[in-house]
Amino acid sequence: MKVFNQIAKISLFLIISFNVVFGGEDPSNVNPFTTEVDAIGTGAMTFLEIGVGARAMGMGGAFVAVANDASATYWNPAGIVWADKVQIEVNHNSWFLDSKVQFISGVIPLPNFNSAIALSATTVGFGSQPVRTVDRPTGTGEEYDARDFAVGLTWATALTDRFSFGLSAKFLSSRIWHESASAFALDFGIFYNTQLEGLRLGFSMANFGSGVQYGGRDLDSTIDPDKDVENFDRVPAEYKTDPYPLPILFRAGISYELSLGVLGSTILAADLLHPSHAPEAVNVGLEYGFSNMFFLRAGYQNLFDDSSINGLTLGAGIDYYDQNSGFGVRFDYSWSEWGVLSNAQRFSVGLVF
Repeated sequence: MKVFNQIAKISLFLIISFNVVFGGEDPSNVNPFTTEVDAIGTGAMTFLEIGVGARAMGMGGAFVAVANDASATYWNPAGIVWADKVQIEVNHNSWFLDSKVQFISGVIPLPNFNSAIALSATTVGFGSQPVRTVDRPTGTGEEYDARDFAVGLTWATALTDRFSFGLSAKFLSSRIWHESASAFALDFGIFYNTQLEGLRLGFSMANFGSGVQYGGRDLDSTIDPDKDVENFDRVPAEYKTDPYPLPILFRAGISYELSLGVLGSTILAADLLHPSHAPEAVNVGLEYGFSNMFFLRAGYQNLFDDSSINGLTLGAGIDYYDQNSGFGVRFDYSWSEWGVLSNAQRFSVGLVF
């Protein structure tokens, strides 16, 4: 009977998740793995789609139903409430074209309120580049740079000993030379640790917010509104850019942790992804842990998305925790395949105290 109840709850969760993800469409008319049209390249601040945390990315980004460390502020805000100690995580990502992605997150548990709060920040820097024009393709002698930035405040609460809800409010900023834009966004998530031991469910929605509209001095110009009128040919004008939407992402995930006795333990995870501008896809991941200290990970990203060029992920980690002092430190590494773009490598350091 307990197993039947768990199956019923899981089925209800998946039905609700799919109704949310696919806008209440008739499931008989929806194929979640195919789409005729996508909107890749039409959104703004797409750095928000770059996964963080070497542990999560080593598992192929299948983390929404696993997230229980400081990187949960990105994957599923509801996960931070299960941290019983202060946690800090710093992540470095060697991205493409010599760009760097940096992420830091800190979680503070509030046990008296069955809650937790967290502060996180993400930066993406592209370095300096020469300014080139049609007339001077080798460069004008000037240089420009570009940088994206996001800072978020997360709150999560455990409504029961198995179910939690989380919400993040984020300020976003993007700058390209003299042009810049800012926006606000919300993330929310739920996390359910089922009565079937080791089975967990998660759901999150990320980047629901305002449009992004760039402005800056390079959009200033002069025009001649009437060529028939002399001495009226340099009227100050400003080009107006259209607003672009943020990359909203729905995730529904499931994970199962299995004890292997003296051989350690393993976690199997899968996430269904429904982006606002790209085809639906599935991430899958595996983590094997020995002696609760040494970990190996593997995963695959964007299954069923024919337009994707990334796929295989691998990772490893060491997690040391001193029961006497209550201090712990974790080192994680991940490698992600990116086809013609070669690969991406991430390094994370986590502290618990």
